[in-house]
Amino acid sequence: MTAATAIRTYTGVERAAVLMMLVGEEEAAAILQKLDPDEVRELGKAMFAVADVSEHEVEDVLDDFVGHARTRTAIGFDPRPKIEAVMNRALGPEKAESVLARITPVEAACELEMLGWLDATEIAAMVEKEHPQIAAVIIANLDPGVGGRVLELLPEAVQPDILHRIARLGPITPEAVETLQSVLAHRTASTKSGVSLGGTREAAKILSGARKATEQRVMPKLFKIDRDVAKAIEEALFVFDNLLEMDDKNLGALVRNIDGEILCKALKGVDEAVRERFFGCMSARAADGIRDEMEARGPMRLADVLEAQKAMIAIARGLAKDGTIMMGSGEDDYV
Repeated sequence: MTAATAIRTYTGVERAAVLMMLVGEEEAAAILQKLDPDEVRELGKAMFAVADVSEHEVEDVLDDFVGHARTRTAIGFDPRPKIEAVMNRALGPEKAESVLARITPVEAACELEMLGWLDATEIAAMVEKEHPQIAAVIIANLDPGVGGRVLELLPEAVQPDILHRIARLGPITPEAVETLQSVLAHRTASTKSGVSLGGTREAAKILSGARKATEQRVMPKLFKIDRDVAKAIEEALFVFDNLLEMDDKNLGALVRNIDGEILCKALKGVDEAVRERFFGCMSARAADGIRDEMEARGPMRLADVLEAQKAMIAIARGLAKDGTIMMGSGEDDYV
């Protein structure tokens, strides 16, 4: 066999990807459902990587399925429809879209997965002198923990602006994609559609990945840049379920500062186990009073429940800032 036709050596995950490309969508979806998110992403990347697998390579990877493979694999095979169908079936549209946005190569989106091979220091050095919008797009594409580290490695003066841009990201134009490809030293390739990245939730995840000192320094400045965006990020940083991370002493102190009307509405929208967690931090008399009030009110509008939960979160944040309670646990408590 000549060097030109030498069989490529596949890694374990690439061999699994060849199998995934050979089996039916239902079988592939069943396999994906048993994997964790990181494994789904890695396998999805590998499925794109082995899209041009040759017949000889299929024989080497899976001899028992050579006949089946010949009907499904060839150079130039477009894996996109099948991968999208499998991901949607296994994960549902919303999760599938999130996974695909991070693993789809240039011809379907912007090929940024090479960032996964770089550490935070290298990425920060790469984007430090770029336009803040370019830095925002790149950071938004990273794992939130890595993105947070990159953010805090950048000059403090630009951190609020970049976080604001991440929160406001939407479709990326083909021209911007070309600029990103240049920054990342990738080949030039056209794309017909934009890629949606970022948003306030993504910005909040990235900020959560940074140290608390970074959050405490950036957020006040961000409020000066765009109060609405800063408030949305602040809300996304802390949700109602985070209240349950407090110990009984701090949760009890919070409950004592919550008006019964707000508490009644807020607990109406949670399951029984969560309610009992709150009731356990109250006196028996107070807990029975809230239970009776909830039962007497009957069904409540979801909007009212969510509004009450937001009110509880706001009160908790205020008490934490005053030092009355401590939210979370350990040295990275949210205060």
